Amino acid sequence: MSDVPTINIGLCGFGTVGQGVWKHLTANRAELEARVGVKLNLARVAVRDARKRRTVKIPRRCLTEDPLAIATDPSIQIVCELMGGTTLARRVTLAALRQGKIVVSANKALICEHGPEIIAAAQKHGGHFFFEASVAGGIPIIKVLREGLVANRFPRIYGILNGTCNYILTQMDEQEAPYAGVLAEAKRLGYAEADESLDVDGWDTAHKACVLAWLAHGAWVRTDQMIVEGISRISPADFKNAATLGFGIKLLAIITRDFAKNELCVRVHPTLLPGANVIAKVNGVFNAISVTGDVVGTTLYSGRGAGQDATASAVISDIADAAALLKHGKGAHLIGEATTMVPRTCRLAPPESIRCRYYLRLTVKDQPGVLARVASVMAKHRVSIASVLQGPADRPDAASLVLTTHESNERAMQGTLRQLKNLASMLEEPLLLRIGDFD
Repeated sequence: MSDVPTINIGLCGFGTVGQGVWKHLTANRAELEARVGVKLNLARVAVRDARKRRTVKIPRRCLTEDPLAIATDPSIQIVCELMGGTTLARRVTLAALRQGKIVVSANKALICEHGPEIIAAAQKHGGHFFFEASVAGGIPIIKVLREGLVANRFPRIYGILNGTCNYILTQMDEQEAPYAGVLAEAKRLGYAEADESLDVDGWDTAHKACVLAWLAHGAWVRTDQMIVEGISRISPADFKNAATLGFGIKLLAIITRDFAKNELCVRVHPTLLPGANVIAKVNGVFNAISVTGDVVGTTLYSGRGAGQDATASAVISDIADAAALLKHGKGAHLIGEATTMVPRTCRLAPPESIRCRYYLRLTVKDQPGVLARVASVMAKHRVSIASVLQGPADRPDAASLVLTTHESNERAMQGTLRQLKNLASMLEEPLLLRIGDFD
């Protein structure tokens, strides 16, 4: 065994994910080393407070409060950036890559905001950047896109990428409970953060969609170039209406590419899915992703998308790939890494090219002629009504109108919404949801 090389690993950040990596890598070290053919040494760990008591015990000699010291330590070959945030994490990542090291990251916000700079640094200095844990936790979707399905172009990728939102929507549906109460319970159970906005407003999902769009299409799409909408305005009534129409409701990331027009669209929003759709049946904290390739057809991936164990599994998978690369000087992941480093030219789809059917819920004064006025506004924007549900609203002297449309587009629907808001009979801001007619 003396000729087996030892690879030193540094962890920058020792929160939930970092402790999970230490725990599972320590427990399964012998089997993993046998598979990879190297010795894996957890050499140093950067923490905010070295004196803090932790559930996972590590030797004091391994601790430092300076993550940059790990990034620049010449004896450490693999640096795991598990701190979160984008400021110090960026500095640590770039410092390690400039040393020609391999960086393993679970930080989707960092990749979304600084991806081009990070990849350029890796190219220039001979380092590598692995990030399987940044999207969908324990689901190996990044390896799927850049290795398993490398022969494909991807006209559509969509799915549930945030377990917190999926848990909240599942509970609202099954318990017929309002959003605020379910959110409070999700916080109590630890499924939602104290500041839930990153999850429920769609930004966490948007960061992950950015990573997937880059992997699939070689294009960096900023969150301000996407449609990004959250779940806070959805009510139990919407689930009842959706069920009546044959749908469920999920927060989805949707990445579509029209190769004929060379147009790319990345969007995040609550979506009505037909009840028979497999992803419509994925509940609780689970994630699910549908990938359609022009060669393979449609494949589906589901599993735990977050949490200590799922994310640690993905990080350790990258560590194993990194160790194999260091030992053998090559790896299947390099195919994907090389192709995504070459920018591919595609334009963002304009609003009129983003087409689907729509669900529109209106709370209006309970008086004659309101539906006619609504229909007139929609006709002006050439939006055709497919169905209407009418019933009482949750306030006195009000009615609820739920309309679905035939296929329309974002430009027409946004124009319709602006005009509907100005009707004197409108009592609340209209709620617009998209309908996902995925084959």
